Amino acid sequence: MNLGNTSHRPDGKYKGVISRIQEDGVCPFCPEHLSAYHKNPILKEGEFWLLTENMYPYEGAKYHILLIHKEHVETLEEVSEAAWMELKNLMDAFAKENDIPGGTLVMRFGDTACTGASVSHLHANLVSADGEDPDRDPILARVG
Repeated sequence: MNLGNTSHRPDGKYKGVISRIQEDGVCPFCPEHLSAYHKNPILKEGEFWLLTENMYPYEGAKYHILLIHKEHVETLEEVSEAAWMELKNLMDAFAKENDIPGGTLVMRFGDTACTGASVSHLHANLVSADGEDPDRDPILARVG
């Protein structure tokens, strides 16, 4: 299991969580371990995906939602057509329910040295800024 970048939180909280995960030797996004490391509630659950708020949202994000594949997969080729469809439907429903006019989708898969992620378990980040705030700074995310 590759737990890559942990430096994006200046307060050190995230690094501490990642250190604990490394010591435990588990994947924090696998459903049997998720509640031990992720304290936000599951907002929606499908057959293939869990949808939850990111515990460490990008600065400036009005919404930062994680969509985590329920099975431990690391590559895109491991995702079934049915799972892709469910992912689309969960994102559509969340955007509609929360009246989100636009956002960004970042999917992280595979080697964390290439993705900027700290977990190799396939997951997506749905991020949206507060478009009504004219003074907002851009949201920055590490990729690679």
